[in-house]
Amino acid sequence: MHHFQSNGKLLITGEYLVLDGALSLALPTIYGQTLSIEENNNQIIEWSSLDHQGNPWFSCNMDLSLSGSPKNEVEATLLHILKTAKALNPDFLKSVQGVKAISVMDFPRDWGLGSSSTLINNIAQWAGINAFDLSNKTLGGSGYDIACAQHNTAILYQLTDGKPTITETKFTPPFRDQIYFIHLNQKQNSREGIKKYRALNKSVNTYISDINTITKGILECTDVAAFKSLIDTHEDITSKAIAMEPIKKRFFNDFEGSIKSLGAWGGDFIMAVGDDQTPQYFSQKGFDTILTFKEMIRL
Repeated sequence: MHHFQSNGKLLITGEYLVLDGALSLALPTIYGQTLSIEENNNQIIEWSSLDHQGNPWFSCNMDLSLSGSPKNEVEATLLHILKTAKALNPDFLKSVQGVKAISVMDFPRDWGLGSSSTLINNIAQWAGINAFDLSNKTLGGSGYDIACAQHNTAILYQLTDGKPTITETKFTPPFRDQIYFIHLNQKQNSREGIKKYRALNKSVNTYISDINTITKGILECTDVAAFKSLIDTHEDITSKAIAMEPIKKRFFNDFEGSIKSLGAWGGDFIMAVGDDQTPQYFSQKGFDTILTFKEMIRL
């Protein structure tokens, strides 16, 4: 029996602009995904995916040669990932007579904490290959989510000529009890968000320089008022870069605090910096998934 685990992710600074080299702060979450592999003699790959309540939401049987036609989109994606893993390591599955694979998420599938990246990283560990290579050849993106999957502490992430530089750091501000993560009750497709960003074809060098400064400032910040100012400025800069109005202005203009989108704008989690009344504010607005810093972030 082989057991693999990967952390979920939240991108605190540099959404979208991380693709073009912005210095970004990313946090691994307490939540993640595991993959258990048991070899047998059944001559197939018997795959099961379980949700956070232990209920199966996807299952299939695949030939060990990874041939055959997938029956649905989920199976097609999984087959593509496994075939790519085998292309990167031809010895993967070569001497195996059968496999029972069980993948388990410990967060709801619509939370957007990295159901794909954690799966990619787990399969890469199983196949003995570089997870960034597997991600680049399958799902794409900046790769910060893969970095979070592999690290148990906050990281600074930056692409230089397409290659990632990852630096472990600490992000435990003294005002962390005033930071909340609220799910917007809808899933955002990161790949679609990236596609739209690329279609804008804007010059982003000035934005990147500003985001780099904010990322460094946030890491050094010990005052909540200064922190709010930094994330408000970050929202304004990103708004200009992607031609989209910030989430606070659209939906939460009466909130007595600061709000920042995390990752692709328009869904998944936001970060709110307020006070002990913040959970009540969002709950009254119909948002019931409200997590504290301690409940969400792997420290």
